[in-house]
Amino acid sequence: MAAKASVQYLCSECGWSGAKWMGRCPECGQWGTVEEFHEARPAARSRTTIIAEPGRTSRTRAGTVAAATAITQVGTETVKRIPTGFSEFDRVLGGGIVPGSVVLLAGEPGIGKSTLLLETAGNVARAHNSGTESTVLYISGEESQAQVRLRATRINAVEDNLLLAATTDLSCVLGLIEQYKPTLAIVDSAQTIVSQDVDGISGGSTQVREVASALIDTAKTLDVPVLLVGHVTKDGSIAGPRTLEHLVDVVCQFEGDNETALRMLRAVKNRFGPTDEVGCFDMSGEGIEEVRDPAGLFLSGGEGGAAAPVEGTCVTFTLDGHRSLPIEVQALVTDSVLPAPRRAVNGVDANRIAMLAAVLYRHGRLNLLGNDLYISTIAGGQAKEPGCDLAIVAALASAAKHTAIARTTCAIGEISLTGQVRPVPRLEYRLREAARLGFTVAVVPPMRKRADVAGLRIVEVAHLRDALGALGALGL
Repeated sequence: MAAKASVQYLCSECGWSGAKWMGRCPECGQWGTVEEFHEARPAARSRTTIIAEPGRTSRTRAGTVAAATAITQVGTETVKRIPTGFSEFDRVLGGGIVPGSVVLLAGEPGIGKSTLLLETAGNVARAHNSGTESTVLYISGEESQAQVRLRATRINAVEDNLLLAATTDLSCVLGLIEQYKPTLAIVDSAQTIVSQDVDGISGGSTQVREVASALIDTAKTLDVPVLLVGHVTKDGSIAGPRTLEHLVDVVCQFEGDNETALRMLRAVKNRFGPTDEVGCFDMSGEGIEEVRDPAGLFLSGGEGGAAAPVEGTCVTFTLDGHRSLPIEVQALVTDSVLPAPRRAVNGVDANRIAMLAAVLYRHGRLNLLGNDLYISTIAGGQAKEPGCDLAIVAALASAAKHTAIARTTCAIGEISLTGQVRPVPRLEYRLREAARLGFTVAVVPPMRKRADVAGLRIVEVAHLRDALGALGALGL
């Protein structure tokens, strides 16, 4: 006789579970997040690795013989990862896809998640086209096979061993994976797949949890890596219960602005690699192309020295994970005809501009409080970390004094309320990237340890006034 399905109540915010429904979660205190969850699917097959040693085996309650082994005797064989065909994607994953892992890729609608994974499927299928045993399975719950084929043709991802399936039934998805045992399985998306064993609407917390648990069990049992697409809510968080992020092995966030072609891939969680790496991609009509050296994207004239100096611009270097990116800050200063001067920014922290304008007036002897200030970056770059302060005030001073800063000069530093130029983390790493791009002068805060970077003259300044003078932003 089949076991009776147990009913539990699960909080979609923190993962709390209990036998009684509550309007407010007793764990996190959120209202309306507790939903009914049916545990009907039988437990997954055991994946315990049994290592029998004489005199060290033990018998569990279920009758399974298991053993513990010393950590010094555990093998350290390197797992052979599967390359995605994108070096930027491999960088974020820690070197490639680990067999048996489950990777959750989340992002805004229309950002390019499906395109990235379909092109990845084509790359993997192209690299494993030696026989029918090496296949890639792409399961779509949002589009038909014909729609996926049209997109695959557009991005040149059509391969003989790339299998397409269109279904929203969880049992069919698991059956396809068990039948073909592909080199890579892609499920697009977790919110569209429905399990008939539990109640709840498609995309609900109960369904998403059940679908993710079943896919994880199948991936671990068959040693098949699964790339799972996840939707996001209005506030940008991954839709479904928070336990979904705990269950999977890797959580990646695909970010970007719909108005620009730049896309950034970040690892929020990674059991097999670092979480401070970032991959750069360029979205085009032919698909997604990786940008291995994004330096030229954020500079109006390419790399250092490639264009004539223009007033109101200054280049800084910001950190994004392990990668140092050049950001060009542009400023425009005009006389205001409004009672309250206008402050318009793009790619810069708007709240910090008012503070920097006040510091520039008090300690830089440059009054811009009554002017309209417009500050922007190039190609959607983000200059919101404090290390970009010096470049922002330099661009403002350059625009106000109609004095151009040399294109081969960069400025890195944080500005305090006292006018001091404060140190920033990993400064030497930024300086080496500046030298690689052709910059010859770097205005930086005082360094605790002198850094010698070939081809780069480092000017250390302790105060805002000295920094503006070294940059020539005041025409001194």
